[in-house]
Amino acid sequence: MRTAMAPLGRDALSEEELAALVRTITGDPEAVPGEVRVEEVDYPIGTPSTESLHRVFGTGWSCFVKKLQSPRHWPYIEMIPEPYRDAFLRNLPWQLEIAAHRSNLADLLPDGMRLPTAYRIDLYDDDRGAIWMENVVQEPGPWPIDRFERAAYLLGRLSARRQPHLVEPLLPRDGITTPGSGLRYYTGGRVQTAALPIIANPETWKHPLLAAAVCNLGEHRLRGDLLELAERLPAVLDALDALPQCYQHGDASPQNLLVPQGSPDEFVVIDWGFDCPQAVGFDLGQLLIGLAHAGELASEALPLVHRVIFKAFLKGLAEEGMQVTEEQVLYGYLGSLCARATFTALPLEEITSMGGGTTLEAFESRVQLTRTLVDLVAPVV
Repeated sequence: MRTAMAPLGRDALSEEELAALVRTITGDPEAVPGEVRVEEVDYPIGTPSTESLHRVFGTGWSCFVKKLQSPRHWPYIEMIPEPYRDAFLRNLPWQLEIAAHRSNLADLLPDGMRLPTAYRIDLYDDDRGAIWMENVVQEPGPWPIDRFERAAYLLGRLSARRQPHLVEPLLPRDGITTPGSGLRYYTGGRVQTAALPIIANPETWKHPLLAAAVCNLGEHRLRGDLLELAERLPAVLDALDALPQCYQHGDASPQNLLVPQGSPDEFVVIDWGFDCPQAVGFDLGQLLIGLAHAGELASEALPLVHRVIFKAFLKGLAEEGMQVTEEQVLYGYLGSLCARATFTALPLEEITSMGGGTTLEAFESRVQLTRTLVDLVAPVV
């Protein structure tokens, strides 16, 4: 048994621990693990606080294991310049998902949303941990438009229920109750320090694939439009902080709203982020862009998705009694999208590394996505 669980390293359970886990999963006090198999999840890990992802299968049961870590254990921590490293470690709350499961968040979720069932949570003294949770088998196929609509409606209800005067942060820490603190930190590093100098550099646009994509699509004004939009960014952040605020999901892309097979109207919500007050409408940005950023939704589909999710989100807010104007929500939504995603939609890492893993088609897709976002946010911000 121990050999079968070896891929989990020190998180491998003893026979007694595994038997107790299986009985928790199945609800059967006589259940036994049977033959055990561990599979690493083939999914690109996008956050330094996730060490690894595995699925564990036995006889008549399965679970999902998410191994968490402080970013100080991240193999690429040296990529963060020394002057910024301490702030990076402070501002990436690696225990946030554990805190979500240990909080009353499950009671605040509207009908149609739920957390995955957590069977076991382990924490270690060296700032590592693991959550053993429900293995959600997802509904196959692309998201239909009515699923976007339902997700936005429920996110609106959730946002209204998590206004700062009603709830506390999931993981209390210094400065986290300041409006917009998470987005400002992200924008200051990922956007203003990393992305914008690359976009501003004329040499960037001579990259063979980017130059070809721009030429093929006739997007010769894209660099100038991005730089003009970037000049507004400080004012956009100030305006966002002045809007009505909510604690929201923080990373509400469709990839984090799992739809269980056989329950197409239900969402199992994972991977919470930005555990601070953000402008109302913040969550709509990732809902809009998540699948497009992953190459699973064409940029041409985004204007329709935008219209549908904005209307549905407003409905969710109203049903929970939150008093806001359409203009406030629209600015919160598109201003946050501008700051968080518009300047990073191009494959900048591929450009600066001169790697060969991205095709011209992929570059064209990202150029189209960037243009769609610029055209969406610029008239509002």
